[in-house]
Amino acid sequence: MKKAVILFNLGGPDKLESVEPYLFNLFYDPAIINLPVFVRYPLAKLISKLRSSKAKKIYQELGGSSPILKATNDQAFALENKLNENDNFAEYKCFVVMRCWHPRAQNVIEEVKKFNPDEIILMPLYPQYSNATSGSSIKEWKDLCKKKKYKIKTSIICCYPTDINFIIAHVELIKKKIQNLKNFKLIFSAHGLPEKNINKGDPYQWQVEQSVENIVKNLNIQDLDWILSYQSRVGPLKWIGPSTEEVIIENSKLNKCLVLVPVAFVSEHSETLVELDIEYKELAQKNGCSEYIRISALGVHPNFIKSMSELILKKKDYNFDNNLYPPKNRCPQNFKKCPCLYNE
Repeated sequence: MKKAVILFNLGGPDKLESVEPYLFNLFYDPAIINLPVFVRYPLAKLISKLRSSKAKKIYQELGGSSPILKATNDQAFALENKLNENDNFAEYKCFVVMRCWHPRAQNVIEEVKKFNPDEIILMPLYPQYSNATSGSSIKEWKDLCKKKKYKIKTSIICCYPTDINFIIAHVELIKKKIQNLKNFKLIFSAHGLPEKNINKGDPYQWQVEQSVENIVKNLNIQDLDWILSYQSRVGPLKWIGPSTEEVIIENSKLNKCLVLVPVAFVSEHSETLVELDIEYKELAQKNGCSEYIRISALGVHPNFIKSMSELILKKKDYNFDNNLYPPKNRCPQNFKKCPCLYNE
């Protein structure tokens, strides 16, 4: 048996000249701006042009490009080795697909065809499901297969917000940093979403809350001072909160040591290396923070790689409909955008 594992991530520009077209791809996605094409196209063009200057400055801080492709390739390599080490009945090959930059799905699908797998397993590198991230990547892949008439058994690991190995990976990284700290605030920071997305039934916020609650429970620290917040807001819409910026300002003024945990990012990129490490650190220091510590993204942490490999190897334990393999504690019925409840 040959099995292809498709790792989905957002992607990032590989050079400064790629920033504007990368932004266009992001905002042209109907899962981001849900408007007719004749409106969405010029709007995406305008937004990407207006935002490119500021975005270029961010990527200049990173040496002129995003590190996310290398980080994702490292995860793919580690996962492929782990899978082949633990399954004697199948050969696994991992492929990276980026939603907004290279390698794109339309190119990777040709590589997958050459591998000629018996099964394809879709594994988003977004632990918590959102229609704007995992949903968009999964839909693009399925639409592309339909367009190319590429019919093959496909399994989808749609999310894993409370998987025990995913949780333990976070717990281990946090414990290493806080063991000698006093008077600290643990701030879990996830990428935000407009409130309207949640109101339409997107389960992302609920799943992030489940992740954080499980991490806190497994930290098992009495009277732990913690909060969940959301970062990276753009545009005029009202976003879910509280915002990470507001939480940082409030707790910095209390002269707290701040410990930031990127709970929804599994690889280092602009939102962690620039927004959390540089911009938010400066904000904290400006407002009296005694010490600012950032927990690293999971990357190739052994328990994170174990999490993904076991979700794949033991996916029958999570079987929903011989196609979808969600976690056992599924989303409540009101989250209509959950793939268990909603079929595009």
